[in-house]
Amino acid sequence: MDPRDTPDTDPRTVAVSASMRRAKADARASHVTIGQVEHQASGRVTIDCSCGMVLTNGPEWSLDEHIRLHRAEARYLALSRVAPAGMPRLIDVDARRLPRVD
Repeated sequence: MDPRDTPDTDPRTVAVSASMRRAKADARASHVTIGQVEHQASGRVTIDCSCGMVLTNGPEWSLDEHIRLHRAEARYLALSRVAPAGMPRLIDVDARRLPRVD
């Protein structure tokens, strides 16, 4: 341990690295619902995300569930890109540290 490190700065014990914290915050800021919920005659309910995607309900999911999934996927992708290579993963990733699509 570097003598200048404290328990809050020692890379072996700090809970979250700065790059992962920043990635999570950037994902949160980049995926904010904007505007108002629109109700269509078909029963479809939509709202825009600041990333440009339109979030909607479906036959087996609510608008709230789509919003939660969208934000979780955004966080996952952002964290995955900055996670240290070699970190054990639940989902296999490629060389760019993004999920493998087989």
